[in-house]
Amino acid sequence: MSEEHLKEKQAIVDEIREKLEKAQSAVVIDYLGISVAEADAMRRKLREASVDYKVYKNTLVARAIEGTAYESLKKVLSGPSAFAVSYEDAIAPAKILNAVMKEYNKMEFKAGIVEGSYFDAEGLRDIAVIPSKNELIGRFMGSVQSPLSKLVRTFRAITDNRLEVESEI
Repeated sequence: MSEEHLKEKQAIVDEIREKLEKAQSAVVIDYLGISVAEADAMRRKLREASVDYKVYKNTLVARAIEGTAYESLKKVLSGPSAFAVSYEDAIAPAKILNAVMKEYNKMEFKAGIVEGSYFDAEGLRDIAVIPSKNELIGRFMGSVQSPLSKLVRTFRAITDNRLEVESEI
């Protein structure tokens, strides 16, 4: 193997490692069976959610994850593997890929690391149905806001009623 070829491989290993150092999550899938059009649509959805999606050689990924929090993914690095890496929303790759898998009835989860914890294929499917952080915050705010709004309306009604009574006197 030429020295230039080794440098190219090392650059890819460094790229993978750099991505994973910044990532909140990484999901590995078996991507076989999808058409080019389906792959393009999936990539677009992932890109809109700021998720990196790329196919790497398993041997290069294995070298890149050695000694990192992602090392437990080594056991699923066989056969065709694609990698979805998220830097902002930890569950975005699982959610998007799960929806795509259901839509196309193709592809499978292999495993993933989400916020430092290893999840197998079933665990990723479970994570995929969890509402996003923004959804949960919205639900919480709605549940808090409703009683507070009622309380404010009650105080306003009491105040308005008191003003009516005082003006009649």
